[in-house]
Amino acid sequence: MSIASDLIRGNTDMIILAHLSGQDSYGYEINKVIRQASGGRLDLKEATLYGSFRRLEEAGHVTFYWGDETTGARRRYYRITTNGRIAFEQSRRDWNEARDIIDHLIGGENQ
Repeated sequence: MSIASDLIRGNTDMIILAHLSGQDSYGYEINKVIRQASGGRLDLKEATLYGSFRRLEEAGHVTFYWGDETTGARRRYYRITTNGRIAFEQSRRDWNEARDIIDHLIGGENQ
């Protein structure tokens, strides 16, 4: 079973920031971690992933630097900024509030 894209679409940036809160990373690795953590139910398309990176960079939530790999193509590593950490924490609060409201409305756990 795959997760409905409509439920994920508005939260891709938050998911990426959550990963970057723990460590700098590059696109393929981030997508691999997301896929593994979701049990294979979420696999971001390349356009979705890099669209998020572009938005996050334009908003000042991430910066990037080039890795110094000795074999293969150079990787573009992303790092969360202070503003990105603030945005992530606000997104997490917003998500929790929305989840509580929806759970209440549909008869979920938090009634």
